[in-house]
Amino acid sequence: MRPFGERWRAPYACDPQATRGRLYPTPVSPTRSEFQRDRDRIIHSSAFRRLKHKTQVFVYHEGDHFRTRLTHTIEVSQIARALARSLGLDEDLAEALALSHDLGHTPFGHTGEDTLEECMAGFGGFDHNAQALRIVTRLERRYPDYDGLNLTWETLEGLVKHNGPLLDAQGRPTLRYAERGVPLAIMEYDAVQDLELATFASGEAQAAAIADDIAYDAHDIDDGLRAGLFGVDDLREVPLLDEILAEIDGRWPGLELSRRIHELVRRVITRFVEDVVAEGERRIAALAPESADDIRRAGETALCFSREMREADASIKRFLYARMYRHPEVMRVRAQADQVLRDLFRRFKHEPRLMPEEWQADLPKDDEPRLARRVADYIAGMTDRYAILEHRRLFDVTPDLR
Repeated sequence: MRPFGERWRAPYACDPQATRGRLYPTPVSPTRSEFQRDRDRIIHSSAFRRLKHKTQVFVYHEGDHFRTRLTHTIEVSQIARALARSLGLDEDLAEALALSHDLGHTPFGHTGEDTLEECMAGFGGFDHNAQALRIVTRLERRYPDYDGLNLTWETLEGLVKHNGPLLDAQGRPTLRYAERGVPLAIMEYDAVQDLELATFASGEAQAAAIADDIAYDAHDIDDGLRAGLFGVDDLREVPLLDEILAEIDGRWPGLELSRRIHELVRRVITRFVEDVVAEGERRIAALAPESADDIRRAGETALCFSREMREADASIKRFLYARMYRHPEVMRVRAQADQVLRDLFRRFKHEPRLMPEEWQADLPKDDEPRLARRVADYIAGMTDRYAILEHRRLFDVTPDLR
């Protein structure tokens, strides 16, 4: 008999009964697998709850119908589970990784990350993946015996490496970290628990990563249309979207706008999911992996888009970059958000006593890098709303971000 809650999984899936364990040994649960426990710890974390009031592109008060980090995370989780189920991977690990992938994001979307990266130049920089690792290994303080969530090795590995290896075979930073190096927080933790930074992540982590891409494409189209940044027919310059719109209009001529948009978004998700499953099956069959480590050491991702859909994904992103992410109204609000966070960083760095008491604890004098990191940790954890309120508390004039 399988243990409680166990499902069938392929030989190359991560097995919760064969986990490489936790940094701090914990008794086995009689009702949940190790990956289910990770998922639950993530969901019950303070950082996860704060995703409700952190935005993707628009700020929190723009409207109730736009995505937040939380709603985006739920959509990524749904897609990641669907991919894992279709390919025989562990659904619970894929879900845990999808739920945790945005924990390290700042208020005000990518603007916040860019701002903190510049503010932290000279102090180790800022990277949202590294910040997510700090959250789940240090900053969450819930358990009496240790800081962090004490997640399994497989979840930590996937959290850090879901976009690919961080080091090459010679131990040099891979392309995305070639200029600035692998973030210090990751290297420090890797010295404590080896995450094998030169290998790919598990199939479950790859499912979460590509689910993130799919969700972004679909919901940014939806949010951009709702915000009036572009119209449905503007999307026809993207070949895949033009093809899908032709299908919809051919079957339901004169369909009301809201239903037309929904049908477009759901078909975009379906096309990408079905493509990843087909391409994943093809690559896995060629690789013939017999273990999760075979996926990690394959030398390339096993779960990805086909060549045709890679171009479709790139075309959608090019459209959204020009028509949404760089739209004058979005750029105006981004500039205001940048000002809010720069002001907060400078003020807290010069007057750390203005932070809550728990953020001042054990902060030694004359240690500027550590002080800067503490301030970055505090600001990165803020919601959009709290950042605005803190700015209003400390400054006479605060941008309205509208």
